[in-house]
Amino acid sequence: MLIRTILSTFLCFLATGNAEEIVDDAKKVANELYIVEGKASVPGVKSSEWVPLTKILIDGGNFQGFLKLDGSFQLYLPTGSYVIDLAHPTFDFEAQRVDVNSKGSKRARKVNNIQPNAVSHLTYPLRFKPRGPMNYFQKREEFKIIDILKSPMVIMMVLPIVFLVLIPKLINTDDPEIKKEMQSMNLMNPKQDMPDLSEMVTNFFGGGSSAPKKKDKAIKGKKK
Repeated sequence: MLIRTILSTFLCFLATGNAEEIVDDAKKVANELYIVEGKASVPGVKSSEWVPLTKILIDGGNFQGFLKLDGSFQLYLPTGSYVIDLAHPTFDFEAQRVDVNSKGSKRARKVNNIQPNAVSHLTYPLRFKPRGPMNYFQKREEFKIIDILKSPMVIMMVLPIVFLVLIPKLINTDDPEIKKEMQSMNLMNPKQDMPDLSEMVTNFFGGGSSAPKKKDKAIKGKKK
């Protein structure tokens, strides 16, 4: 009996000591946590229809939470910077960043992944409203004539024609000085130096090479 009493007393002492340590650790952790408050709302929709399907994601899901029935929430977080987002299958909410310093003060700002140094402050407690319905599919592009006109091939074909049509109209050909300049540059007689199209085709396919040879033979016969 004496041994049992001593063992039970010793176990009670150990249990009491561990319990006190656990309570002390819990108090320390509680003192290091700060409450981050916020509220979400969906205009025109009852809270009972969307609140049960909404999750609070902190830093991409490292921590998770849930909304109360009225759409409000309270998060217990240590000091640091956190990205808080609401995940819902139908509504798209914009994520917000909240900074908690060692004194317990909070500061809310927009999430800017492109320019993290650009700070745009938001009101605190946090307020979440959906930007619109969640879109899971990309809208198929429709056929537009403007897209064809923007094509590089079409631009390369159309611009020279436009220049050929507009430039003569912009130049006053009745001016005698311009006429002299154009005549000096052979612009008034463009056909003078342009080769015949049929001759170019025959030369390209090799049919035009026989004529010079016949002429050469005729010249050689005359010399003999």
